[in-house]
Amino acid sequence: RGTTDKTLLLRAHRMLQSELEALWSARDKELPFNSPYEALTLASIIEKETGLASERPEIAGVFVRRLNLGMRMQTDPTVIYGMGDRYTGNIPRKDLRTATAFNTYVINGLPPTPIATVGREAIYAALNPLEGTSLYFVARGDGSHQFSETLDQHNRAVREYQLKRRGDYRSAPGGG
Repeated sequence: RGTTDKTLLLRAHRMLQSELEALWSARDKELPFNSPYEALTLASIIEKETGLASERPEIAGVFVRRLNLGMRMQTDPTVIYGMGDRYTGNIPRKDLRTATAFNTYVINGLPPTPIATVGREAIYAALNPLEGTSLYFVARGDGSHQFSETLDQHNRAVREYQLKRRGDYRSAPGGG
């Protein structure tokens, strides 16, 4: 009560910076980014990619492996961010190919800035990705994702979960 919006935002920013600094100092040194800001950018993508806390480290692992291999991240939230107000709930195929500073289907590496506000868990996941071999994932339609090691496996999952969407399909747990 009585707190201004500016005071509240500054407090939130200080808390974010404090968490980021603490987690950055304890990070795995073999990660494919050079600054806490880059880690924050990856964390923002993880934040938007899944609502399931249990999937954050695995999604981080996929992105870190792709970055280490020089693969594009190819993640829809970056396309949506780059579309801005043109996004109406669907990503037309042409927007997957349209170059923006944020479209990771077109650009290599991370976008130039975070695409969302993040929580501590997403930062932790970005700095402590799950080890594994998965290079792909696709939304199942129940808020979770199917992870795949190969492009063939991924394409089968896309056919199963995306191309044959059910009436109760949702991209986030609990709706959305």
